Amino acid sequence: MYLEYWGFKRFPFDNVPDPTFFYLSKPHEEGLTRLIYAVEMRKGCALLSGEIGCGKTTLSKVFLERLSEDNFDVALISNPCLEPMEFLKDILYKFRITDVPETKVEILQRLNNRLTNNMNEGKETLLIVDEAQLLSQATLEEIRLLLNFQLSNRFLITIFLLGQPELIENIKKIRQLEQRIAITYFLRPFDLKETASYILFRQKKAGAAKNVFSQEAVELVYKHSYGLPRSINNISDLALLIGFGEKRDMINSQIIKDIIEDGAVF
Repeated sequence: MYLEYWGFKRFPFDNVPDPTFFYLSKPHEEGLTRLIYAVEMRKGCALLSGEIGCGKTTLSKVFLERLSEDNFDVALISNPCLEPMEFLKDILYKFRITDVPETKVEILQRLNNRLTNNMNEGKETLLIVDEAQLLSQATLEEIRLLLNFQLSNRFLITIFLLGQPELIENIKKIRQLEQRIAITYFLRPFDLKETASYILFRQKKAGAAKNVFSQEAVELVYKHSYGLPRSINNISDLALLIGFGEKRDMINSQIIKDIIEDGAVF
């Protein structure tokens, strides 16, 4: 609706995990570095946590884009609210193994064969579980047992757990699993400076020739969003729509105030 008015070629603040619009802030760069380190060093298990809307899923997509399909076999589970057997079956499905057996012994044997074949072919095997805070204690225990797929000198699989802060508390209840997580990182929200850079970055990526947000507007966006990218996107997108409707030449602080006072965003 407002693309031509503001000079954009794409919507700058869509809330989809598009790696094209990935802003490499300091916390996101550190998180990405740790994910890459975990897989390169075959650390077995890594955990990435953060508040809702902080960019964990987008970060994981950027991470996957940096991996060669020839060298990595990846299974991504984005809906892990499953009982242990269904979870194990889903892992096989995500590894494109269609003939999934019914017994746990056979499932684990099929998975072990896949891991061994990948190793013999020079491939690393990755399991990424998004929204991992939804995992039951029983399923977390199965994940711990999957880390037993190893040789004397290396793991046969690297598992990444991505989730909200309660994931950390859930894992602490299984001490044996907590001790086997080699890499952990909490993805913090943006500070004010990072929020301003993020808003400018998204506009440029969308094709804008200039910044249309005043400094005062950015400060209010930061204050109300708490520096969470998803909330920043929601407020900024609505601000551009309102500014377009009112034929403004810039997004000022009054537009942001009106959005907040009207309860248009949460």
